[in-house]
Amino acid sequence: MAGDTDTVYNRIAMLRAERGISRRELADALGVHYQTVGYLERGEYHPSLHLAFRIAAYFDVAVEVVFSTSPFKRLGE
Repeated sequence: MAGDTDTVYNRIAMLRAERGISRRELADALGVHYQTVGYLERGEYHPSLHLAFRIAAYFDVAVEVVFSTSPFKRLGE
């Protein structure tokens, strides 16, 4: 397995962009600081399981659509 085994990949930025949601709007909806959303998107902070499920619920998708322990394939692959 390539990469760091502790890395958690996410599609938060992509999901936000698709829906036209700002970091601040997402942060307010989740009850976290807007910088936390940036840290999550850059992989500098791993969410708790509770927060991961709340993020998935906010976007109305399964948690596996947002988070993965292996890199997501690029769209079209």
